[in-house]
Order: sequence, then structure tokens, then C-alpha cells
Amino acid sequence: MAQNCLKPTPPGWPRISASASYQDPARAIDWLCEAFGFEVRLKVQADDGGIVHSELAFGDALVMVAGERDEAGIAARSPKSLGGANTRGLFVYVDDIEAHHARATAAGAVIVRPLATSDYGADYWSDRGYGAADPEGHLWYFAQRLRDPSH
Repeated sequence: MAQNCLKPTPPGWPRISASASYQDPARAIDWLCEAFGFEVRLKVQADDGGIVHSELAFGDALVMVAGERDEAGIAARSPKSLGGANTRGLFVYVDDIEAHHARATAAGAVIVRPLATSDYGADYWSDRGYGAADPEGHLWYFAQRLRDPSH
């Protein structure tokens, strides 16, 4: 499908967003804001205080965070509930990778890929980035674009 045939997204929504399930979504939301710099856009709590739905923004990116649940026979689980198994990684571009890495490390992020520069040559881009795991084991990758010959 050609991109010019796509209808606009709802206002304030990116073309694609991600969701992550946590055993303790309220704690995860607080940690993601502290460590990675997300901002709470929406947080819907159940009568028992659990998180039914939330939306965390980082610039124009959006991540939805909620508790573990079952939908149509499919279990949405935290890696912590699955012995550390992970089925996805989330990738986010930031403006200052060094400061972001320092913030995440100070908040206790487990660094799974050390801060490094990936340079694919003068005809391609160059990024500096790192990978981290949050307290429940979700994988997050952050990078700063250093060079992009197409721009």
C-alpha cells in the first residue's frame, strides 16, 4: 500500500504505537517516567486501583502500559512472569544519548547493550545508542542519530 493512500491518524496518535504488560503497571509507569523520560498522557485506574490503560508519551512516540491480562485466549504477560522471556524490543530516538544513558543508569536500568556508536559508512547513517531492561525485563533501545546522508 502506498503511503500517500493512507488516511490521517486520529489527532495526537502516531501511525504505530506499542503496548507493554506489567505485573505492577503503576510502578512501571513511575519508573519509565523517571528513568527514560516518558510523560503520562492518560492513566485509567480500575476500582481496585489497578491500571486498566495508560498512555505514555515521548515526543511524538506513544507507549501504552497496562497490567497483565487475557484477551481472546491470548495472555499478555510481563517478561518477569515468563522467566525473563521477551518477545519485543522498543526503540526510541532521543536528542542527547549520553544524558539519557546517565539518567537511565542512575534510575537502575539494567544495561544490556553498552553505549556504542554504529557507523555503516559515509553512504549510510550513524547512530550512538544503548539497550536497557526495565525492572520487569522489557527491552528498550535508545539512540541518537549522528549522521544521515539523506538529509
